[in-house]
Amino acid sequence: MQKFFVETKQIENEKITIVGEDVKHIASVLRMKIGENVQVGNKQTGENYIVQITQISTENVITNIIKKVEETSESNVQVDLYQGLPKADKMELIIQKTTEIGASKIIPVEMTRCVVKLEEKEAKKKIERWQKIALSAAEQSKRDKIPTIENKINLKQVIEKIKEYDCFLVAYEEEQQITLKQAIQKLNKNQYYKIGILVGPEGGLDSKEIALLKENGAIIVTLGKRILRCETAPITMVSNILYELES
Repeated sequence: MQKFFVETKQIENEKITIVGEDVKHIASVLRMKIGENVQVGNKQTGENYIVQITQISTENVITNIIKKVEETSESNVQVDLYQGLPKADKMELIIQKTTEIGASKIIPVEMTRCVVKLEEKEAKKKIERWQKIALSAAEQSKRDKIPTIENKINLKQVIEKIKEYDCFLVAYEEEQQITLKQAIQKLNKNQYYKIGILVGPEGGLDSKEIALLKENGAIIVTLGKRILRCETAPITMVSNILYELES
């Protein structure tokens, strides 16, 4: 069943009004008809509904609520991804796939070895595009919540946030002792955790950056015997963390 997200203000009197780009998608791409059912999620609350289409126009799609969905697709583990800025197409892939898997937030980070520099005048448009990619991926994977794509930050700002997490993991190709699996297994299953992960850009992390992160409480881990691309590493980390800890 196709899923769409709406604002709280679009839900009123047992009816949900779908507007914007989703109207064209429903009418012209999916060619849905009056009487068909779709799933609708509330962006603000995470609540979900099964609804039936009652009207289709060029401006909106009117639906009646059939029932509220009680099950949740969200995890008991919050995983926030801090991603060293890679090239644009790679960032889009990272956002799409980590959203599907279950990431809660994705935060671009400017680091020493970043080839790409996100200028202030471009940042707003980039964030808007990335947020749309997260929305589309959340709809496809039937997430209850859309991950937030936050504004870019630098390493100093990342370090200031480490203390907010139960565990903050950094992938580093030169780490030889602590594996991702070992770090995860120190946590108990079936509990709520807030976990931060940091992955570097194409050139990886600088040794000075690693030392600074470690001094401030980050756990440096290896992802295995093979070196992963910057777009593969975050997908691997999010999927392994949720596999091990999700109830």
